[in-house]
Parts: sequence; structure tokens; C-alpha cells
Amino acid sequence: MEIPQPDPDRGLYGITVAAELVGSGPQNLRQYEARGLVTPQRTAGGTRRYSENDLSRLRDIAGLLDAGLNLAGIEMVLALRTANSQLQAEIDKLAGRPSTAPRAKGTARSNGRSPAPADAGKDGR
Repeated sequence: MEIPQPDPDRGLYGITVAAELVGSGPQNLRQYEARGLVTPQRTAGGTRRYSENDLSRLRDIAGLLDAGLNLAGIEMVLALRTANSQLQAEIDKLAGRPSTAPRAKGTARSNGRSPAPADAGKDGR
């Protein structure tokens, strides 16, 4: 009997638990959301719920911060990674082979607004 795998896009974790799991603070997660770097799901009451994919993206953000990038640089890196994955999938499709592009993990769901303007002076910590 095969055990069903949980949906990695399903929001399960509240902001405090998500922050603890990725080694950050809740206020940082709010800031990343405000900048459009991550878009957690919301309950009917407005509570943020972070998915496994969101946690993976938050870990990527933390790694980029540790590497010395600020939030503006991280926005650019994440956008380029997403574009690269999309282009690779298109190349694979045109070549008639299964996609080798990794699914862009934890990408922010469209929130109907453009990214926040770059603020090169703040690193979000």
C-alpha cells in the first residue's frame, strides 16, 4: 500500500513555527512577504500559513543573506532562478524530452503587484 505524500504547497505552519524551523524571526518573515520574496497562504481569518515549499524558499533566502546579499540582490537572484527554470523547461519541451528543469521551489505566488523597489541599504536582518 502506497502512502500518499503531503502536498508541498499546502500551508501548514504558522509564522512563529515557520520562523523557528528556518532559524529566523517572525518579523523577518513578514518583511520578506512585504518585499514579495515569499507569499504564504492565508486562513479565512488572515493567519499566515507557510508550506514546505515556502520553508525551502526561506532557507534559500537565509543562505543568500549569509553569503552577503541584501534583499534587493536576493530578489534579483530568485527572479533569475525562476526565469532560468522556465527557459530550461521550454528548451526541454521544444527538444521533445522530459523537463530537466527543477521546479522553482517555494516561488512566491502571484500577488498581483510588481516587486518592491530595490533598497540596497538594508539587508533585512
